[in-house]
Amino acid sequence: MTDFREDISAAIDCLRKGGVILYPTDTVWGIGCDATNEEAVRRIFKIKQRAEAKAMISLVDSEAMLERYTDNVPEVAWQLLEEAVDPLTIVFDHPVSLAPSLLAPDGSAAFRITSEAYSRELCRRLRHPLVSTSANISGAPTPRFFAEISPQVIDAMDYVATYRRDDTTPRKSSSVIKISDDSSFTILRM
Repeated sequence: MTDFREDISAAIDCLRKGGVILYPTDTVWGIGCDATNEEAVRRIFKIKQRAEAKAMISLVDSEAMLERYTDNVPEVAWQLLEEAVDPLTIVFDHPVSLAPSLLAPDGSAAFRITSEAYSRELCRRLRHPLVSTSANISGAPTPRFFAEISPQVIDAMDYVATYRRDDTTPRKSSSVIKISDDSSFTILRM
């Protein structure tokens, strides 16, 4: 078994080369790539057999990284993030410097500040947001832990993390809220 540092280094090397990885997050296992790499993002859509009109989430490691990739973080977003007990994804109106395929038809993009050790370290070392979409083919059930991920998904990856593969704690997807520049918000998933 690879140790944590070696596992992170191998994943980062893959991401910097434009690769696609399978990795643990603060919610379910994710398929990911550098969120600024359009070619890698398009590859994830192909792997998942997902319509490109359906946007994907990007993880960031901190409030500072979130601010670098959005033009405006309304005060209500900070309040919701501060009060959130479970992982919370927020859709913002004006993302900056992301791969165009990550943007929803209205130009918005979804971000989550991850608190999980592995995904947070990936974001920190990559210095970019990291795509995070559930490790399944679109329409198939979301795997709650590594053992439930289909071989088809695993075989399509350039790198598969070793960290937390034996963890069988059932996980669920994050809540998703869209916050507009005027601070109005809509709950998209609870």
